[in-house]
This record gives sequence, structure tokens and C-alpha cells, in this order.
Amino acid sequence: MNHTIPTLRLLSGLALLGVTATTPLAAQFDGIAAEIRRIIEEEGVPSMSVAVARDGKIVWEAGFGVANKETGLRATAHTPYSLASISKPITATGLMILVERGFVDLDRPINDYLGEAKVNGRAGDAAQATVRRVANHSSGLPLHYQFFYEDEPYRRPPMDETIRRYANLVTAPGERYQYSNLGYGLIDYLIARRADMSYPDFLRREVFEPLGMHRSAVDVPPGIEDEQAVRYAADGTAVPFYDFDHPGGSAVYASAHDLVRFAMFHLGDAVDGQRRIISEASRRAMQRPTMVTGPNRGYGIGWATRKSEAGVELVSHTGGMGGVATSLTLVPAFDIAVAVLTNSSSRWPHVVAQNILEAMLPGRVTMAETDDGERSPELALLRGTWSGTVVTHQGNLPLMITIAGDSVTARFGRMGHVPVEEISFEDGYFRGRFPGTFGTPDVERREYRVQLDLRLRGDILNGSAIAQSTPGNRVGNALTHWAELRKR
Repeated sequence: MNHTIPTLRLLSGLALLGVTATTPLAAQFDGIAAEIRRIIEEEGVPSMSVAVARDGKIVWEAGFGVANKETGLRATAHTPYSLASISKPITATGLMILVERGFVDLDRPINDYLGEAKVNGRAGDAAQATVRRVANHSSGLPLHYQFFYEDEPYRRPPMDETIRRYANLVTAPGERYQYSNLGYGLIDYLIARRADMSYPDFLRREVFEPLGMHRSAVDVPPGIEDEQAVRYAADGTAVPFYDFDHPGGSAVYASAHDLVRFAMFHLGDAVDGQRRIISEASRRAMQRPTMVTGPNRGYGIGWATRKSEAGVELVSHTGGMGGVATSLTLVPAFDIAVAVLTNSSSRWPHVVAQNILEAMLPGRVTMAETDDGERSPELALLRGTWSGTVVTHQGNLPLMITIAGDSVTARFGRMGHVPVEEISFEDGYFRGRFPGTFGTPDVERREYRVQLDLRLRGDILNGSAIAQSTPGNRVGNALTHWAELRKR
């Protein structure tokens, strides 16, 4: 669901328009800084780090609050933060290095670059699941996230095993935008295989070091472990360190200073201490949307794009997971970049980033309202009983859905009929949620419900049956299984 980000109260005296290297920067950003301090004091955000660049120079960077509450470590612009999904444009930059060197072809099947385990073409031809489509989230790979906490006995399996269990195309390649962390797990696996070195080593040698990102790494930067921003849960407790089976989508740490340097490279700026790692053509290709994700919105190779009401294009990525909320926005037409990082889950980095942009470019970057109103489910086409199976790596489970008027029930596995809630049928997709049991060790680690996301294809409904964790103090998992039902 898209959410319209509210505009912060801009304090009197805030006048960022016309910031240059010769102006007293502290005075120019006093209003934003004061508001960030208020957020930290009143909204439960432990710390926030900000960096802003314009015309190839960092015009403001600062840290606020406490990066580590246990030690009292203060946040600075050089504090490494977990980036969550801002890892994706960084991973995609590594991918483009291999493309330019001829090791990867964006328009070849991703399966050409994997090992023994391959993407399974359940809903379409796996040969059409190209590297480009994986990178722009249109390959048909599903919703997926899986966390492994250091204080729990579960550990990340080999990537081939994750592929065998979950790399099913739940829609045909090119048919639909489906944001998939699993896709970027495949890309980091591809990078390691084609570069003949580990994914963390490749990013360090080919991206971080050449761009002068000295406090960045996959996972916590070595040697400065005690200087990282600790991730905090909603109740203020530290989140235990966690791993994932999709590091290419989620595992990078970087400081706000480093991240805005990364953004400046992608704006084409000549930055001291940086060398070119990909060509201008490749940078532009990454920012060119090749999949539509919504009105005036798209996704390229690792970057999301959107146009403001005034027609200004913004290139961006955000991140969010347990103890993390991050925002990175580029405005190519005005050579501006804004990075905002926090070590808790909240909307505030996005609010602060939007307001910095509004202050620098008043009236040019306001985003159009989106319609998130409730829609009445139109279930007439689906009325009746649908039966079939859900495929797990340990065997198939029977699933039956009965639709009678506005009443929908499910019978899954060995359980009896249960009501299906949060029902919708829009754009050919039936969605609903109900309690159920998959029975596999991966799924049963957490409390969850079954979320259906099935495409109507004649007398067949097929697509995703997702074991999605119920909300808790720790972020859980979303593990998608292939489901197919026929109308009786």
C-alpha cells in the first residue's frame, strides 16, 4: 500500500533555497536540525544521520541522538547504519560492473548464472526470467523475506537450498511488478559466482573502496564494530543481530556520508577520491524505468523512479526492516542527493527527506496523492468452489476455497473450514488471509497466517500462498509457496 507522507512543520527561519558552499551551512539547516531533535525527543527515534549534496559537494551532514544506547555512543554523519533495501542499488551497481566487463548479460536468463538449483517456471517460462527482469522486480519471483537472529538456533541455508524451496515464478515474467528480496538474493549469488569471490569482498573491492566509502560493508564494517548504529525495536530494546537469505537486497551497512557519496557518483558528479566504476551509459540505464509500478512510478536496475506533480523526476530507494528505516533520494535535474538513516522502524526518515527536498526545491517535488481507499470486492466471477494444492518443499497440501456471495471460506491441509478475511478481487487478483498450517520447519518458526495472492486465468486461480508472520517485536518472515486451484 502506498502512503502519502505528511509534510513536517517547517520552523520559521528555514530557508534552504540557494544553499552554496560559501553560505554558513549550520544556519541554513537550523530548522531541519531542530525538527530532527524534536523527533528524537518525542517520537522514540534513537538517532538519525543526514547528508545532503548539491552540485557535487556535500552541503550539510550531521548526526543526532544516540547510535548505541547501551554505551552512549553519539550518532554522527560517519556512523555506519544498516541500510535494509537501499542495499539494492548498491548491489545493482556491482552487477553493472560485471555487465560492462562482459561477465553478465542482462537479457539472458538468470538461470544461466546460477548453480545446480534453478528458478522454477511455475507460472511462466523460466527462460524469460532474465537478469534485467530480476533486477526490476518483474521476473515473477515472489514476495520473500527470511531472517535468522543470532540468539536463535536457526541459520541461513545454502543459497541453492533457498532457490529449491522458494524460487518459483508465481506470475509470468514481465506480467507484473512484484517486489522481491529473493531476486536480489539471486543477484548477489550471481555476483559471487561470476566474480569468483564472495559478494562482500566484491562490493568492498569494486564499489566501496573506489568510491571512497570507507565506512561501508556488507554486514557491519570490520574494525569499527563498536561504532555501528545498533538496531532498536519498537519497545526500545536492542534487536539481536540477524542474517538473511537475501543479502544482496538487505545486508549493506553505510554511513550517511558514504551513502551520499554513492549518490553523487550516480548523479555523475566528479567527487574527490572517487574513480569511475561504471560508465555514464550504465548509470543512466540503471535509472531508466523498465517496469511500471504505479502512476508516474517505475523501477529500473536497482533504482525506483517517480515524477512529482511538477514533473520533476526523482530517483530513489528506501529501506525498512527490524530496527531500520532509511531513505536515499536523487534529483538528477538539480544535482541534489539526500540521505537520511535511522536505527529504528518509523516513517520519520521519509518525512525528513521529503521536507529537505521541499525546502531546497519549493513546489517542485510534492508528490501526488494516491487513492488508498477501500474497494468493494467484486467476487461474482469467482463464485463457487475452487480446489487444488499448495506446493511446499516437503510435499503438497490440499487447499479448497469456497466463495458464496461475500462469504469466503478456506480449507487448508487437515484443518476444517475457516473464514477468509481481508478479501479483495482487483485487476484479476484474488486476495485473502486466513489461519492455517504449512507444517514445514522454515514456516513454523514463527506465528503466521496464510495470505493468498492468486491470478484468475480462465477456470484456474494460481500464484502465491504466503506464510506471513503476524506482527511482533521482531520482524518475522514471508515465505511464498506456489498454489494452483481449479473451479469445480
